[in-house]
Amino acid sequence: MDLWTRKLQDRTLVTIAETETIEEAFRRLNINMLGILFAQDADGRVVGAVTDGDIRRKLLDGTSIRDQVAACVNRNFVSALAGAPREQILKLLDQRVHVVPILDSERRLVDVFSRDLFNLSEESEVFARARSPVRISFSGGGTDLTHYFVDNDGGSVINATIAMYAHATLRRRSDGRIRIYSHDFRCTVEAESLAALGNDGELALIKSVIRLIKPAYGFDLDVSADFPVGSGLGGSAVVSSAIIGCFNEFRSDQWDRHEIAEMAFQAERLMLNIPGGWQDQYATVFGGFNHMEFSSEHNTIVPLRLEPNIIAELEESLVLCYTGFNHDSGAVHRDQKAQHQTNDAVAAAARQKEVTREIRHHLLRGQLLDCGRLIDEAWHAKRRLSSKISSNELDAIYDVAKASGAVGGKLLGAGGGGYFIFFVRPFERYTLIRALEDKGLRCSRISFEENGLRTWKSRIPVARAKNTAASH
Repeated sequence: MDLWTRKLQDRTLVTIAETETIEEAFRRLNINMLGILFAQDADGRVVGAVTDGDIRRKLLDGTSIRDQVAACVNRNFVSALAGAPREQILKLLDQRVHVVPILDSERRLVDVFSRDLFNLSEESEVFARARSPVRISFSGGGTDLTHYFVDNDGGSVINATIAMYAHATLRRRSDGRIRIYSHDFRCTVEAESLAALGNDGELALIKSVIRLIKPAYGFDLDVSADFPVGSGLGGSAVVSSAIIGCFNEFRSDQWDRHEIAEMAFQAERLMLNIPGGWQDQYATVFGGFNHMEFSSEHNTIVPLRLEPNIIAELEESLVLCYTGFNHDSGAVHRDQKAQHQTNDAVAAAARQKEVTREIRHHLLRGQLLDCGRLIDEAWHAKRRLSSKISSNELDAIYDVAKASGAVGGKLLGAGGGGYFIFFVRPFERYTLIRALEDKGLRCSRISFEENGLRTWKSRIPVARAKNTAASH
């Protein structure tokens, strides 16, 4: 314990009753080395300040050293109330004030700050937050499946992230217990330890991610999403990466973006054995517009630098339409795997890769109408990969859109349900939206985002005093 701390703990070294003698005030001033004392009334309230200069001036005027210190007290003194912002106290000290007493609402001394003796706040408990965006895919879906690109000279997709997110909030516990809450499923899972958490049952994906991470501490984890389950927006990967990002905030040796994407893939595809491709994990972690290529040796993520005006025009040209049907991506991918070596499926996937490269070319040049036509072609090629990708109901929605001004469109994700995305010419946007809404469908705008997974730490909020004004 340093000298300053000892002085503060012994308040008799910085305070004095106004009925004490001037001689006693001198003694305390010589001990505390601050050059100031704070005078208190009979109830312990601070009523003023007294310095050695104040005392010496009074002695020169004939006051006796045995007189009460009240005769020397400056009752027009500078102070601050408990809870005052640090910046306010620093401003007082920057105005030739050497010591600032901190008083509670009853004017009792709770702290003393000076220019070189300024108590720092104690280290606060922190929590981690993360948010990870969903993606829309323009072309190439299905060629990012391992069984496809290993056997067919690679895969190629183009996608972009939009401003719909999964959110995760994490704080560590000291008792080793685990509490997980999913707002979307209105479900809470609790366990005494990681070993007791188990693998199956409710929130299996979240449990899989946690088993992969193996945190050596208890925690509270809250998870929510801006999108429905089975949306076709890559939601499972989005949730997984947000959770991994939260835990990453508590690591000194942090995982990089490639590692986070690979971990999200491992938790869902390998540990839970849910079939699917690779693009969702990389899209949500890296963010923005990306052209991705997959091979047995490497996954290559190439960001696309689009002019801001091109991005803005693309946002105005796209309509996101929720079908109301949730899809089962695992079932679609299993069927796709069973059919992937048929001649038609091989030809359709090869055309998808060609379309991907063509869309990249036109996107970079702002030739968006060409992109819209190619998205239509990509959808028809994708439908040939599996009979489960579309249905009579989904085909009917697509036909209404094409008849109402859509240049092209496609189901997002594996297919079978979720969201359509449609490209529409200027001045035909609202004709399209009205036609879809007349069918009971929900349409929304798209806003692209470029950050990908974002993680940060914050302090657990503490209550502050409302009245923080300085007093004189």
